[in-house]
Amino acid sequence: MSRGPLLRLELRPSRALAVVLGLVHAAGAACVLVVAGAGTAGPALAALLLGLGAATIRDRALLRGGGAVRAIELGGEGAAALELADGRRLAGRVHGRRHVSRLWVTLPLRGSPHRSVLVAADMLAPAAFRQLRLWALWGRVARGGRA
Repeated sequence: MSRGPLLRLELRPSRALAVVLGLVHAAGAACVLVVAGAGTAGPALAALLLGLGAATIRDRALLRGGGAVRAIELGGEGAAALELADGRRLAGRVHGRRHVSRLWVTLPLRGSPHRSVLVAADMLAPAAFRQLRLWALWGRVARGGRA
């Protein structure tokens, strides 16, 4: 039995996730403008929401920030390691409260620091995303598991 990871996944940027994040932050900024009015606080808060959206898109969807997750290594019994763009590795265990759908998988990582990773379907090849979904649901991978 190998001590290496059951599954290593190299992530790629997600344009679909970037669009969704941009639309959500733009809608939030529009709501602030409607509620707060045309004073100075409303436009300032809306601008901050748009800036936060741009930073989130850059780091989480387009994987360009130093703290962006570039690879995920998943092992038995919930063990996980995240490889970040700046070369750091974060190790921990994936918490049992995962969300798995055909569009995304969330992996809440317990460890230092606590972090949740959202993997959109277009961040992986279809076969690799299927392997991730199987691992997230049952903690196992099919047929040897290298994706």
